[in-house]
Amino acid sequence: MSRKYNFCAGPSALPTDVLNDLKEEILDFQGYGLSTMEMSHRSKEFVEIAETAKQDLIDLLQVNNDYEVLFIQGGASLQFSMVPMNLLKSSNSSCDYLDVGQWSIKAIKEAKKYGNVNVAASSADISYKKYPNPESWNLNSESDYLHLVMNETIDGVCLRDFNNLPSSNIVADCSSCILSEPMDISKFGLIYAGAQKNIGPAGLAIIIIKKDLLEEHPHLPAMMNYKTYADSDSMYNTPPTFAWYLSGKVFKWLKKNGGLTNQKKVNESKSTKLYSFIDGNDFYFNDVDKNSRSIMNVPFLLKDDSLNSMFLSESEDAGLLNLAGHRSVGGMRASIYNGVSEEAVSALIDFMKLFAEKNG
Repeated sequence: MSRKYNFCAGPSALPTDVLNDLKEEILDFQGYGLSTMEMSHRSKEFVEIAETAKQDLIDLLQVNNDYEVLFIQGGASLQFSMVPMNLLKSSNSSCDYLDVGQWSIKAIKEAKKYGNVNVAASSADISYKKYPNPESWNLNSESDYLHLVMNETIDGVCLRDFNNLPSSNIVADCSSCILSEPMDISKFGLIYAGAQKNIGPAGLAIIIIKKDLLEEHPHLPAMMNYKTYADSDSMYNTPPTFAWYLSGKVFKWLKKNGGLTNQKKVNESKSTKLYSFIDGNDFYFNDVDKNSRSIMNVPFLLKDDSLNSMFLSESEDAGLLNLAGHRSVGGMRASIYNGVSEEAVSALIDFMKLFAEKNG
């Protein structure tokens, strides 16, 4: 069996080293005689796995003691509801949201069920091709928090400059960029991320929240209250144990390979190589503002879109999987998360070059 190159936006490619480790442990975890999928989440063996994974994530992101790290089921989409449920003081309270793409739209829709939403900035009028400059954000001084999607997976647009962020209580959806580079957590009140892009298997979300934002909220179901998870070490019920375990392996892999400083170099190398090829070839183009381009998700279009189906068919035959753009925007998209190697990006460029020569 030979593995192919996976450019899926999620569930995404996992590091080969991590999958090889998994293969060794899938039947018998370190001599305990069973798989981690079969372990009690209350067992000392799994508690050690969970605690180690949490600490490795804290180390990677340099999370200080002002924050709690939670492992929650449901992915990032559940957080579209949990954030306003936990952070809005009442149903009459206000919150600021940036409209920077399709995931922002979904988050805004959910927040409107729980309070008053002020859209502080939107790039809808330019088809989400540029991230709004923080200086243009029209914030409501009465808002309980500001929500933004750091990296819009579908449109390939990302907030790249953190220098002028407001001092508001910022909530950031970092699902498709977490762990891709160092990040100053202290600029945020809460960040959340679905695991299935840069962390591990689908079904898990990681939340990093300031401890002073944790409140009882007696009106909320226990499973929708962040404090429930903080008070129980994320084990109020049976957590997604396999996803937690495998995420911990990804954290170990990142630490072993130079941490997030090195990962940033790798990711910038991959994305620069791909963008440079696209920009230098008149057969393909990317129309995202260059200062807003994601280093994780690279959408691109063919000058002749009648060739799209052929491109996707032939790329799959060449071992390059999941290159179709999101149905809402079309075209192509290469998601080059941490688990996607430089070799994979080079193989994609070689194919794109050959396809253009044959069909240009």
